[in-house]
Amino acid sequence: MTADATQRSNAEPEVRTTAGTVRGRWEGRLAAFLGIPYAAPPVGAARFAAPQPVSPWDGVRDAVAFGPPAPQDFAGFRNLSLGEGTPPQSTGDDWLTLNVWTPAPDRSARLPVMVWIHGGAYKTGSGADLLANARIAQEGNLVLVSLNYRLGIEGFAAIEGAPPNRGLLDQIAALEWVRDTIAAFGGDPDQVTIFGVSAGGSSVGTLMAMPAAAGLFRRVIAQSFGGPFLSPELATDITTAIAGQRGRRPTVADLSTLDPHDLALAGEETAATQGRYLDRWGPMAAHLTFFVPNVDGDVLPATPYQALAADVGRDVELIAGHNRDEYRLFLFASGKLGAIDDQEAARVLDVFGPGTDAEKTYRAAFPDATAEQLWEWVQSDWLFRMPTLRLAQAHASGGGRTRFYELTWPAPGADGLLGACHALDQPLVFGDFESEFARRLFGGPTPSVETVELSARMRAAWISFATTGDPGWPAFDTDDRLTQVFDARPTVTAYPEESSRQLWERDDLAPLPLLP
Repeated sequence: MTADATQRSNAEPEVRTTAGTVRGRWEGRLAAFLGIPYAAPPVGAARFAAPQPVSPWDGVRDAVAFGPPAPQDFAGFRNLSLGEGTPPQSTGDDWLTLNVWTPAPDRSARLPVMVWIHGGAYKTGSGADLLANARIAQEGNLVLVSLNYRLGIEGFAAIEGAPPNRGLLDQIAALEWVRDTIAAFGGDPDQVTIFGVSAGGSSVGTLMAMPAAAGLFRRVIAQSFGGPFLSPELATDITTAIAGQRGRRPTVADLSTLDPHDLALAGEETAATQGRYLDRWGPMAAHLTFFVPNVDGDVLPATPYQALAADVGRDVELIAGHNRDEYRLFLFASGKLGAIDDQEAARVLDVFGPGTDAEKTYRAAFPDATAEQLWEWVQSDWLFRMPTLRLAQAHASGGGRTRFYELTWPAPGADGLLGACHALDQPLVFGDFESEFARRLFGGPTPSVETVELSARMRAAWISFATTGDPGWPAFDTDDRLTQVFDARPTVTAYPEESSRQLWERDDLAPLPLLP
């Protein structure tokens, strides 16, 4: 061991933040600072409010353990059989914390910054997901940040007397912390890339459309940007049903007296009978989550599609992309693989498809498809593929510099039945081969050479984009729609899902209304 390494191992890293000094720990060549508060705990008088400033502290605060996640709503996820386990419930109320990994906790370093916003249907997950080794920070010589934000009812339910989209406001507060503080950790606040998968991908794409987030990041990587968005009326009606599980009204006064975990459980109970709301909520009564952003006209003035097409965010560089077989994950994990018949396919096509006769148009577009394929494809299109494509098209049409990709490489685990499923890109980008979820995807604890090579290729592209703005493939436009296809042999081609694009081109993906 060199003298410098010996000195470093005996001196834990310390950094002065705007609220006080934090002491982290060394993880190999990275200094890790975990559980740093970026806003005050959203409890008591601050519950359901916009995020509040942190109270400063004296002395040195240990930052060596992840902060507790926000209360979790596991409806639709408890019975999934992919081995990813059930995330832990909160053991405290300091939910609004973030984590920093840096190779150079020195103000002079000025390294690029990547801020990871976790997914989980806006109701599960935490900033600790898949980040134990922070390989992307080490390989990219950059600063990595992850964060917790309010989920489910606490973060996204429409509540009278509370600002809407509080989970997104939390994310903005964390990005403001990055702007004000990340230089002390060796990061460059002018070189911030935000990225995420699923609800995380939707979050980063939505932040592009939010006035309060303007100027807080330079680049965005939206992986599986998911729809939908809600109208305020539908969002309020959903909250009314959940509050009714506890005999309450959807107001701050009524709901603030309920324990947050019990309120999350009320959301699960509502989901157990959500089918009865189909004539009022439409697709949201058959969706995996009630909690998505609502286009309230103020915090979120318009959908990202509308905002980006109108030149909002044109100075932000964007990578958007999805996986080919997005909904296969849920088909497989719910045990329905091989069990979808024509009647079930017709029902799902009617609920989620575009236009008034989606079953007919999908069957005409895919005449050789089985009932199960139609069931899977329409939900992949509605939830992930078409929203992601539309985000890229809107950004490009508004004058932004846009790149697009599709992951088509099939996961080798589960006897190859998962295909290029939802969330496959997450462990590939992070180089996670050890979690139980990754082992199921990759077929065991020892990944194949092909898996490792694809993972390295995607990670290198993400790092290059965060560092230079160029991931290594041509820009996307609304005419050619050039797409980087990630497979064992990568190619660049026209958008591969052209049949689906044509089916959806007349659907404006407007906020879902409350049905009469």
